[in-house]
Amino acid sequence: MKWQGRRRSSNVEDRRGQGGSQRSRFGGVGGFNPMLLAPLIKLLFSKVGLIIVGLFLVVTFLTGNNPLTIISQFFTGGPVQTETSAPYQGTEKENELAEFSATILANTEDVWNSLLDNYRNPTLVLFTGSVSSACGTASSATGPFYCPGDEKLYLDLSFFNDMERQLNAPGDFAQAYVIAHEVGHHIQKIMGITAKMDQLRGQMSQTEYNKYSVRLELQADFLAGVWANHSQEMTQMMETGDLNEALNAANAIGDDRLQKNSTGRVVPDSFTHGTSEQRMRWFKKGFDTGDISQGDTFNANPL
Repeated sequence: MKWQGRRRSSNVEDRRGQGGSQRSRFGGVGGFNPMLLAPLIKLLFSKVGLIIVGLFLVVTFLTGNNPLTIISQFFTGGPVQTETSAPYQGTEKENELAEFSATILANTEDVWNSLLDNYRNPTLVLFTGSVSSACGTASSATGPFYCPGDEKLYLDLSFFNDMERQLNAPGDFAQAYVIAHEVGHHIQKIMGITAKMDQLRGQMSQTEYNKYSVRLELQADFLAGVWANHSQEMTQMMETGDLNEALNAANAIGDDRLQKNSTGRVVPDSFTHGTSEQRMRWFKKGFDTGDISQGDTFNANPL
């Protein structure tokens, strides 16, 4: 892909190196229990409280202890947790992937704002290890995902290495397909499809719901193909072999292939994303037509 030197999106949160927030034993984030605040204030404004505070300050001054540390230990059972302001230092390759991801996100913004009047740009969150979102806490093992609750895409850049080494799906356009697929889920949120899926979740068995989940994922593949079509018209970023990279990636992450590689057998009732053939076909249909109206996977028969 010819992506270098192009606009990068400003809708990127770089949380690499931070990890997910840890819950304290009090059940909140950060370890402070607000239930203890009221009695503390009442004590401080009493005569006894003023005497205690005075003695406390004298002792901490003479011993050299940090009063904040003692207060923290009283409320949380541990020392004060401070955050470093030092920026995350990624490897040269990782930082290049971060620049690439921001560039692809910017390109999706340009394409979808030209196609949809009500489009609103999502945010891409880069993380390492684990991350907290409006959909809960997830680890890198979850893979890239979109959270409709906060309209953010979450990506651990190590997934691109896994694609190349474990899934045999290398290439920058394969990586662009992954980002475009998650943006496809954002479009489904805007179109109200995600809300309809949420309503269905409690109305049927898991096996039946999985069938709808497959259609949802295949539509996101189709939308990624639509993006690629219009992106090429607008920027001519694609080079020879790029389309095959995306199709190879779609093939690599089909439910049937993943199940066969991991367990040696295929269980169609547990599919959630579609077969390799389906994923390739729907992405290719989006790429060939560039017509968002032809992506109704929910009424397609056969799928």
